[in-house]
Amino acid sequence: MAHIAVLSEELINKIAAGEVVERPASVIKELAENSLDAKAGTVRVKLRGAGRSLISVVDDGSGMSPDDAQLALMRHATSKLRDLEGLSRIASKGFRGEALPAIASVSRLTLTTSEPGATVGARIHVEGGRALERAEAPPATGTSVDVEDLFFNVPARRKFLRRDQTELAHAREAVSRLALAHPEVGFFLEHDDTALLAAPATADPRERIAAAFGPEIHPHLVPVEDRRLGVSVTGHIATPDFTLPSARGLYTFVNHRYIRDRGLNHAVQRAFRDSLAPGRQPVAILFIELDPRSVDVNVHPQKLEVRFADSSGVYDAVFFAVRRALGESAIAASSPEAGGELDPGARYALAVEHFLTRAQEAPGAWLPIPAVGERAPVPLGFGEARPGLNEAPPPGYFASLKYLGTLGKRFWVCEGVGGSLVAIDPHAALERVRLCQFRNGLDEGGGSAERQRFLFPSTVTLPIEQARVLAASAPLLERLSLEIEPFGGGSIALRSVPLGLLEADPLSLLDALAAALVSPHSPLSAIDDAIQVMACHAAGSANRAMTQKEMDAVFSELERSDFQPACIHHGVVALEIPLLDLEARSR
Repeated sequence: MAHIAVLSEELINKIAAGEVVERPASVIKELAENSLDAKAGTVRVKLRGAGRSLISVVDDGSGMSPDDAQLALMRHATSKLRDLEGLSRIASKGFRGEALPAIASVSRLTLTTSEPGATVGARIHVEGGRALERAEAPPATGTSVDVEDLFFNVPARRKFLRRDQTELAHAREAVSRLALAHPEVGFFLEHDDTALLAAPATADPRERIAAAFGPEIHPHLVPVEDRRLGVSVTGHIATPDFTLPSARGLYTFVNHRYIRDRGLNHAVQRAFRDSLAPGRQPVAILFIELDPRSVDVNVHPQKLEVRFADSSGVYDAVFFAVRRALGESAIAASSPEAGGELDPGARYALAVEHFLTRAQEAPGAWLPIPAVGERAPVPLGFGEARPGLNEAPPPGYFASLKYLGTLGKRFWVCEGVGGSLVAIDPHAALERVRLCQFRNGLDEGGGSAERQRFLFPSTVTLPIEQARVLAASAPLLERLSLEIEPFGGGSIALRSVPLGLLEADPLSLLDALAAALVSPHSPLSAIDDAIQVMACHAAGSANRAMTQKEMDAVFSELERSDFQPACIHHGVVALEIPLLDLEARSR
């Protein structure tokens, strides 16, 4: 008896849809990318029922002939790829020929299109992957695709869609990403006849950035333009006085394709490291251009990830491009014409830049940087750049530290066991301590952590979308000893917080929590995300000078802390250089 069978075409299509179509935003992304590949000058997206009832994408691109329209709804039929060699130099957004048939297999889809100058167009109606109607249509410029009743035939998938405001936030984000990458194309998004995004075509990319982040960002934008070893990095960053509480302002595009890459984000964050206040994240819209043969875009079903032939070279190019732009903006701000003066963070960043440049030009000089073949300083604590080093330090490690002083108004410099030199990042240390305290409070019964109730609650005003997310998450936050009360519109009252959050800024805290809770994968991940945000904001006291008694208390808490769970910034708590290494360098 045969145990292996070939899957039916219907099942194959639904499996493909599961990889490509996650939610309404996925449909918008795929259809709008097809519009861009068709050289559209304007893309209009209309939604009903947060995309569950209707997703309509209309463009003024090149359109298709009736025969091509029919072929476009077949799997692996594409105009963008012809041979294996072409796979190594993909320049279009879509190329697999999977998206349109995958969407059609889980919806009621109507495709209407015509070529320029045609006397007749084509209309094709498909339900659940089965073509029900093929007819002529009046000629109209471009293509329109109406996707109705998404997941009507896959109720299990439809059940996993989030609340309307969550799905709309993802839809707006999908359109914003494409709009940022293509300012020459007009993008318009509306839901139930209400405009969510209006971005007319423009020659100035700063206008597109302002449409995504709000007009207040415009005066803070700094251009980025650098080229290093075949990698071009352009775009804009916001100066360190315009930041966000989360990393949602980091956009990286590779050959004008939006991608998610932790390494690229880390390169940007590393460049900003000495310029931002703890708990804040930079805003950067960066375009990385390189030879298509040096990047593999065929590694993710939704094309959101890529693989670089030389990843370290790309990350270094981004880091140096952003750091150079920051340095130039700081110099410009301090010039007599600008009437400004360099802030301490910018001065420190420039000093580091000049020091490293001199160090590279003076081989053989003693440097506080490991030479090739020497042992590097050993980070203790969780650090994403060194994921293998997230183990706990040996017992008694922090209790044995002797505080010597503070370096650069940022690091605690201590003497460790055996005379080693240990630098402590106070923010990372406090964040680790608070993370464990909040987790322990939850494990002991949920909501049992000591809290402070305010006699006069702090009331903050947030965008309505964020306020709704917090209101819906109120029971979860209550478990974490954080009590909120909605007051209508975007007003939220903060009535109590855990003791560790007494010094946190209410507006910044609630803004960051809303951003973290907008789309959790599960209730458990929502709790983890909220705890990470709370721990970060509870570490705000690291910004002020601490007494010896307070430092000893932090060291004592670190002894009892768990170093396995990730903090939001994956910060390294301690950096140690053994005494033997120091002695070897001094000879």
